[in-house]
Amino acid sequence: MNTSLWKLGLVTAAGICAWAQSGPNRAPQMPDFDKVEIHTLPVQGNVYMLIGAGGNITLQAGKDGVLLVDTEYAQLADKIGAAIRKISNGPIRYIINTHVHPDHVGGNEKIGKMGSTIAGGNFAGNISDAGVGAAIIAHENVLNRMSSAKPPLPFGALPTDTYFTAEKKMFFNGEAVEVIHIPNAHTDGDSFVFFRRSDVISAGDIFTPGNYPIIDLSRGGNVQGVIAGLNKLIELSVPADKQEGGTYIIPGHGRLCDQADVVEYRDMVTIIRDRIQDSIKKGMTLDQVKESKPTRDYDPLYGSSTGFWTTDMFIEAVYRSLSPQK
Repeated sequence: MNTSLWKLGLVTAAGICAWAQSGPNRAPQMPDFDKVEIHTLPVQGNVYMLIGAGGNITLQAGKDGVLLVDTEYAQLADKIGAAIRKISNGPIRYIINTHVHPDHVGGNEKIGKMGSTIAGGNFAGNISDAGVGAAIIAHENVLNRMSSAKPPLPFGALPTDTYFTAEKKMFFNGEAVEVIHIPNAHTDGDSFVFFRRSDVISAGDIFTPGNYPIIDLSRGGNVQGVIAGLNKLIELSVPADKQEGGTYIIPGHGRLCDQADVVEYRDMVTIIRDRIQDSIKKGMTLDQVKESKPTRDYDPLYGSSTGFWTTDMFIEAVYRSLSPQK
């Protein structure tokens, strides 16, 4: 992959997966950042959803300041900063990254510099910059992949606080915030962020209701992990009257959803997984599986024959996820 594009924050999540599978001769389409507008949607409680050109941003605001989940592209940092200030004048204290892809972490450095860390403890020497910049939180696999990029990424873009256990818990703006690791799903560093009092979950790219799930095999992704993550979303969420509303889920890309949307999406992925798994047991090759069209009945809703993440790419990713490793 062309890591200079990564450094600039110009590669979308789908673009990265396609780049990894198709090679560097297939250049991603770049958004026209001058024309991008940042739209703000109040979700419920302390939580808002910001929609731009990259992955959705989740914003929690209150007396303690601002917490962000993901940062889109570096080129949109000023517009995102302006959108934040329309909601809160409080300091940006925390940025949580749901995974490693640049359309979710590209703005880390610029937006992080707009904030300030809550510094504490014992210090020695010059501590004048101890509180400069927001803390950036992610699973340790995100830091491992970002810190090993060639050429190196800016130091200010890297997570400053990582976790390697099943979850990390915080209390901010009057509510518990759980950062939950979902192993080997979209990537190997995926996290959900659950705002418990507001009853909102930021899901990252494990859940993208407008297309088939993007499985980044080169970064530890696997269809079994995607299904496990979707089941976890269903377990955490509670619907309101007539299975509508209740817990709201902010997907990595696309519209605001509730539990019923996740159930429908989970069922789709599970059914396609089972079809392809059965074909593998029958000894079918990847080309034969593609010819059998295991996604045919879902293609009108989720499929695509063009762009960075096509139906064929999804079928191949599921096939390779389930095939015995040689």
